Amino acid sequence: MLTCIIKYHIDPTKKAQFENYARNWGQAIPRCGADLVGYYAPHEGSATLGYGIYNIPSLAAYEAYRQKLAADPLGQENYAFARAEKFILREDRTFLRHVSAPHGAVT
Repeated sequence: MLTCIIKYHIDPTKKAQFENYARNWGQAIPRCGADLVGYYAPHEGSATLGYGIYNIPSLAAYEAYRQKLAADPLGQENYAFARAEKFILREDRTFLRHVSAPHGAVT
């Protein structure tokens, strides 16, 4: 299992647009095959960073998921919304493996 963490650099004056974008992904991402952990908008500290986090079984599954997301009507609408509103200044994706489980195990 891989965890994808998307780090968004957003326009701090357009936080509401990012939050709308995140809510839309909350519907489209699970429908297209990824296990969405959640989207996170700035609250304290940085006013320009947001995150999207989801789990996917493999990079091959990720490629299939991306194709489904690109064909999904809400996905297409959300991509167009982000382009039109220009609230995302930069987006970085990182894929990580969970290596600390089980948590709290005594050795």
